Amino acid sequence: MKQGFITFILISFLIFYALPVGAAEKEERKWQDETIYFLMVDRFSNGNPNNDFKVDVEDPKAYHGGDFKGIMDRLDYIKDMGFTAIWLTPVFDNEEKGYHGYWIKDFYNTEEHFGTLDEFKQLVQEAHKRDMKVILDFVVNHVGYNHDWVNDPKKNDWFHEERDIANWTNQTEIENGWINGLPDLKQENPEVQDYLIDAAQWWIKETDIDGYRLGTVKHVPKTFWAEFAGSVKSVKEDFYLLGEVWSDDQKYIAEYEKTGIDGFVDYPLNDHLRTAFAEPDQSLGWLFTSWDGNKALYDHPYLMGTFMDNHDTVRFTRDAVLKNNHPGPRWKLALTYLYTTPGIPIVYYGSEIALDGGEDPENRKQMDFRTDKELIDYISKLGEVRQMLPSLRRGEMELLAEENGFAVYKKKYKDETAVIAINNSTKSQKAVLDSSQVEEGKELRGLLTDDLVQSENGNYNLIMDREQAEVYILDEKSGINIPLIAALAAVYTAFMFFIFLLWKRSKKKKAE
Repeated sequence: MKQGFITFILISFLIFYALPVGAAEKEERKWQDETIYFLMVDRFSNGNPNNDFKVDVEDPKAYHGGDFKGIMDRLDYIKDMGFTAIWLTPVFDNEEKGYHGYWIKDFYNTEEHFGTLDEFKQLVQEAHKRDMKVILDFVVNHVGYNHDWVNDPKKNDWFHEERDIANWTNQTEIENGWINGLPDLKQENPEVQDYLIDAAQWWIKETDIDGYRLGTVKHVPKTFWAEFAGSVKSVKEDFYLLGEVWSDDQKYIAEYEKTGIDGFVDYPLNDHLRTAFAEPDQSLGWLFTSWDGNKALYDHPYLMGTFMDNHDTVRFTRDAVLKNNHPGPRWKLALTYLYTTPGIPIVYYGSEIALDGGEDPENRKQMDFRTDKELIDYISKLGEVRQMLPSLRRGEMELLAEENGFAVYKKKYKDETAVIAINNSTKSQKAVLDSSQVEEGKELRGLLTDDLVQSENGNYNLIMDREQAEVYILDEKSGINIPLIAALAAVYTAFMFFIFLLWKRSKKKKAE
């Protein structure tokens, strides 16, 4: 028996050292590691017909029936595509036809078309069971047109004087004006500030959500945002605040980071993304210039939210269609860039099926789950690769080559190096990477199309077909792994010897 025990220990030892070397310890998950799926609650999935009152799917400005139950039913669908977080449009009780959630009537109740507070809590719990985070849209700038406060004399000083914004370069007008006639809250009033912050804290404590997306940030004073950020973050550790400052001025947006808002929806980058990928043969250079700006201006540039479109913009598919391009390849290249460059990718529902749509409300069509899966499969693969390689989520980025719509860049994090090639052109392209750019004597192993490029004379020759992309990992050259084979042979021999000893011992007992 002693011999058998020693053999068992020997087998365990050999198996341990025969296994491939992996990461010593999984690093703590950070927000920059997330990939966000953004959905409009009413337009995503109808799971409970019992709350379908005053629903008209033919009216683009009416409720269409989407609800919390529908989202719960589709959580696995979202997770299987590789998304690790969901961002929901506001779920608060809204005025009639406030399907989008931005005409708030009650900050402490859910919209009855969407479901009950308990159902929302269940949605958050189900997401957390799947290791997915939940970000909720929270509005502090205004309330619905017919809110009770508007006609309450005691609340007169809760609002700015009713006036439109005439000069969009005047910050005072931007902060005090009424957007589209919506009653503009006066956050300078301590009562208003306390009410909004208390409500924001209540939702975190009550439902255990993980973050807020904050709309119309530039229309609210920075002093309020500083109080808001500090207060909500005191409730839950690592609570994420994603701000919307709709501007193409990186410096202007960066000023709001000082308030404690973690990241911002990257509108300046979005302009370059749509120009670059709506049609082939466009330069990708401005994308990397935009990143250089983010890196210089923000304390936490990796927490920026990168996106192609959202509920306030024309859908990216429409850009491609108007330029007579098939949206599939356009989406694949654009998403490859989003998933492999610094920032948190945010994908608007329907992008996975290249949903088309113009201006609001046409960009908010109902989701269609009966569709071709080619783009869904590509997004799923991208999500898998992004989670597999920390360098894509955390690594420093270096542009290696960019010409005629063909870009090659490197992401490096600790000992891991990834090389990404995107050919946004109508011709096959070639790039030669030398030892000053990528360590020689190894190979670049493709993870999307299984391409393999080995080092030859110190160089790597990357050849990319038209409108294709690849994510490579730098690895040791393929070949016979003699140490591993030897170890496995030793394990097999030891195991057979162990079985022989057990058989021999059993036979001896029978003889006795």
